Amino acid sequence: MIEGALGKLYASGELVVRQGDEGNCMFVVQAGKLEVMREEHDGQVRVAMLNTGDIFGEMAIFEREPRVATVRALGEARVLSVDKKTFLRRIQEDPPLAFNLVKIMSRRVRLLSEEIASIKAKTLPPVPRGDVDERRTSRDRRHGRERRAGVDRRAAAGTGRAS
Repeated sequence: MIEGALGKLYASGELVVRQGDEGNCMFVVQAGKLEVMREEHDGQVRVAMLNTGDIFGEMAIFEREPRVATVRALGEARVLSVDKKTFLRRIQEDPPLAFNLVKIMSRRVRLLSEEIASIKAKTLPPVPRGDVDERRTSRDRRHGRERRAGVDRRAAAGTGRAS
């Protein structure tokens, strides 16, 4: 690894972080491309590609857990590490930075949720529509309402309040 003016310069194939290692900082890709790999029971799986401006490892800022993936340079890459103390100081200096990080994390959660739903749709049998309607009716009965097709019966009959 070669020290640079900003961040560190990684050679092609060099690891930035390794899955399972302790994490204590996050990273910003200043230049180049990186691949994010997970070790699974049947080998390595590429889960993401990172480009200039992307961040990774941010979970280490919030929780003291082992790294969940390995990140490797694809070609020469410059990566800046940001420890928790520096991150918190930068947030005080520039509060929108925290909002931007939450937006990035929220986008990742949404993408993962969509991916999980897609995988489940391929592997689980579909839920019959009647079962969904019956669960909704049962849930509404617990709250003192009987609803069918979006109509609150008490409101339709003129008794009680509509929800």
